[in-house]
Amino acid sequence: MKIQGKMFLWLSLFVLIMAVVYGVWSKEPAGTTALFLAFGLCVMVGYYLAFTARRVDAMAQDNDEADVADEAGEVGFFSPHSWQPLALGIGGALAFMGVAVGWWIMYFSAPIILVGIWGWVFEYYRGENQTQ
Repeated sequence: MKIQGKMFLWLSLFVLIMAVVYGVWSKEPAGTTALFLAFGLCVMVGYYLAFTARRVDAMAQDNDEADVADEAGEVGFFSPHSWQPLALGIGGALAFMGVAVGWWIMYFSAPIILVGIWGWVFEYYRGENQTQ
């Protein structure tokens, strides 16, 4: 995890330099703002990864002598069958379409997004997936 933190911090430095160069060269405010926001996001992710790396044990990617098989094993739990991402995708697509076409579409997208979030959060509290 240390290496990912360093990679993001170096990436943030690169994005900052490119944002300054782009801003001076093009004098275009939207792209310059987007690059400065990307710089901020890279710093946040890099700081989080570097901060978290101090709290967890060294992983295989932190060891120069490690093999690929050293990180083998269970990665985590993923829902085997969930329809909620589809609802969130449809609601998000409608919401973004509302920005482009008209804000009135948000009245239709907001309930779909809320139902998708509600279903995803409480997916394992009901039905066959209910935990005892």
